[in-house]
Amino acid sequence: MSKTSRDSVTSFLMKGLSHFASESVCAGHPDKICDQISDAILDEVLKKDADAHVQVETMAGKDFLILSGEIKTAAKGINFEKIARGQIKRLGYTEPVWGFSDKSPIKINIHEQSPEIAVAVDHDGAGDQGMMFGFACLETPELIPLPIMLAHQLVRNIDTTRQEKTLPYLRPDGKSQVVVRYKAGKPVGVEHVTLAVPHDESVENDQLKEDCYNKVIMPALANYGLNVAKSSIVVNGTGVWHQPGPAQDTGLTGRKINVDSYGGYARVGGGSFSGKDPTKVDRSAAYAARFIAKNIVAAGLAAKCEVGLAYYIGGKKPVMMEIDTFETSQYSNKAIDDFAKKIIDTSVHGIIEGLDLRRPIYLPTAVYGHFGKPDLPWEQII
Repeated sequence: MSKTSRDSVTSFLMKGLSHFASESVCAGHPDKICDQISDAILDEVLKKDADAHVQVETMAGKDFLILSGEIKTAAKGINFEKIARGQIKRLGYTEPVWGFSDKSPIKINIHEQSPEIAVAVDHDGAGDQGMMFGFACLETPELIPLPIMLAHQLVRNIDTTRQEKTLPYLRPDGKSQVVVRYKAGKPVGVEHVTLAVPHDESVENDQLKEDCYNKVIMPALANYGLNVAKSSIVVNGTGVWHQPGPAQDTGLTGRKINVDSYGGYARVGGGSFSGKDPTKVDRSAAYAARFIAKNIVAAGLAAKCEVGLAYYIGGKKPVMMEIDTFETSQYSNKAIDDFAKKIIDTSVHGIIEGLDLRRPIYLPTAVYGHFGKPDLPWEQII
């Protein structure tokens, strides 16, 4: 599709809206601690047993962590506590004074998967019912909406400046929010940026704001040819944040569904992703829907695309597959549908095999979003 054609159809993308906001969270955010522990356990099990069935939930609070869920696997010697403590330490929680650390007590309540569920997935059926959505648009090179891509880049920069000691006084945890301004359906600027960042007591908020503007915000926006006035940013809206992590805000696996997907710009399904093996269509079918939507947009068949899938427990194929191009396509519905069916089989088995999902690839998805990362199989362009 030519640039002129793309420009003419992008007026449909944000019709009627002048602004849109999305948020993201740092790797050390309590919910993301839990997502990463759940996916680290999943990856460790898949390393030893590619056919394992896993659904592990994590809860983190003040000086405690709970692992709960069900696993069916032939793998032996999975040390759940060691995996969890390793992730907590990697994420920077090594100070007991913060009320949560790699020394905090851990309770484990993981049992074998119910045979009533296992009988379904053992025969290539869906592990649960549900609807899933995938989305793509032309706003960024990643074919992801601009607000969520900026929000992810901001928290990634927060984490990087802490880890590399560019801003050594930062502590793990943090959030971002970006308001993008639209005109005629296209993003034209950044209206506002909000950051929440915990830090050492010795640092005043004025210094924190100045450093975040120069080292976090401007580099993130520059990646997309954008900027924002210093007067349009807020860093720590209450003026101070010292204590990070689950001691201040309980964390749960799967609570950041919009952060994990499209930042509220597109519809999301009824289930979260982390801690679930690919027989759980909450996860695998959402990846397949994104794969279809991205390839439709990348092929120039539409400027915006949303793919919806739905399954029932035990069902091998979707009971719904719907593709919406929001009047941005010059091609017939049949041509779009034929293209989608050609690039992937949306049966449970077809998705798992087509995207090669029985691999330990999930920990990197548990932070900065599950979509828009070029090395993931559902992000590949055929």
